[in-house]
Amino acid sequence: MQWEVVIGFETHAQLKTQSKIFSGSSTRFGAEPNTQASVVDLALPGSLPVMNKGAVEKAIQFGLAVGATIAPESIFARKNYFYPDSPKGYQISQFEIPVVQGGQVSCVLEKDGKSEVKVIQLTRAHLEEDAGKSLHEDYHGMTGIDLNRAGTPLLEIVTEPVMRSAAEAVAYAKALHSLVMWLDICDGNMQEGSFRCDANVSVRPLGQKEFGTRCEVKNLNSFRFLEEAINYEVRRQIELIEDGGTVVQETRLYDPDRKETRPLRSKEDAQDYRYFPDPDLPPLKIDAAWIEQVRSSMPELPSAMRARFVSAYALSEYDATVLTQSKAMATYFEAVVIAAGAAQAKPAANWLMGDVSRRMNLDGKTFEQCPVPAAALATMLARIADNTISNSGAKQVFEALWNAPQNPDGTRSLQEVDDIIAAKGLKQISDLGALEKIIDEVMAANQQSVDEYRAGKEKAFNSLVGQAMKATKGKGNPAQVNELLKKKLAG
Repeated sequence: MQWEVVIGFETHAQLKTQSKIFSGSSTRFGAEPNTQASVVDLALPGSLPVMNKGAVEKAIQFGLAVGATIAPESIFARKNYFYPDSPKGYQISQFEIPVVQGGQVSCVLEKDGKSEVKVIQLTRAHLEEDAGKSLHEDYHGMTGIDLNRAGTPLLEIVTEPVMRSAAEAVAYAKALHSLVMWLDICDGNMQEGSFRCDANVSVRPLGQKEFGTRCEVKNLNSFRFLEEAINYEVRRQIELIEDGGTVVQETRLYDPDRKETRPLRSKEDAQDYRYFPDPDLPPLKIDAAWIEQVRSSMPELPSAMRARFVSAYALSEYDATVLTQSKAMATYFEAVVIAAGAAQAKPAANWLMGDVSRRMNLDGKTFEQCPVPAAALATMLARIADNTISNSGAKQVFEALWNAPQNPDGTRSLQEVDDIIAAKGLKQISDLGALEKIIDEVMAANQQSVDEYRAGKEKAFNSLVGQAMKATKGKGNPAQVNELLKKKLAG
């Protein structure tokens, strides 16, 4: 039997506010346990929550960025459950009327050796408070409770169940991660729990319309673990069904050491939480003036930047989407184009999406950490354009720029591009007279290849080009070598 995978996502993005969502307690990470929990966070009798305006504005920013509807009035509810790290016995969240409704996130998906842009539809994004944290290590067999995190503002972002593979899920998660960091509403630190992904995974026979029973997989604090966990869970569910078993709706944890998911608890449905409006919080009202005020303070959005890149630089929709997946990458690209000129936009895009990104991934760096200044890359592109160096020569220049030695004070001894070209002898031979002489010698020494080409064997031409480039020690201008060789062979 063939199976179809169905994945929906719930992502908790911790909002970058100085204080908690309903109290004035600090949200700073790493403080001593239980030193940042106020009477409101501890739910002491008589304490009342007060809405954090900054958290609301960050939710509005996200809604505008994904093209969602911002609810003019939304309601806070009490989500009832009993865990040791939840001091109230309930979580203040939003249920029936969330602040952000609908929207979409574009991501780049690699599939069958090709790249495509996929749009993931969002269901909602709602504001809520975080719970505390249970600590299981170094407590002599006991569990400690740290309530510093209790009350930290979260934006829970929920997708429609539209993803059909772990690869799609990872592409979406990366795009969402880049977006919240682009907007500066979340620091995106997955290790510290600032960006937490929960994947709802189910399988169904190919062609079936009804969804299968889903399991929610938690404890996914890296994109690699996310992909591993989903792939394992898909295999587990398919094998279970094919062996005559039944998938049980439950929450499962991913164990990265054993590379498997395991049951945590049975998965509750909405009615199990007994949602009801929080009597201590009035409806959250957001008027058009407030939305416009937030909009005016926002950076240029990825969607607007994509459209501008297509219009101003004649890039394809795909290129523009890739370049705007990260604010740092988009900023670096524009810096290169400003230095090199708009005519170099497409070559700059190719280098950033190709050699630069590959080297970045190899060394585990981000564009904020790119050791090659945008101005240096722009100069290198100019030397390719004016035929000073070939593409292969440019790769050597790029490697020299990337590997420039570091000084004791942390600065880098970066050579000028032209100095690297001279030192490595990379300057191309573009003198037509010199190239003609070399090609005449190559043709005389390879008469058989000349005869084969003239007899219709196209491969012989490549052999002659190779011999000519070898004779120039790789310094011949490839375009000129090809043009002159064809002209002489036709003569």
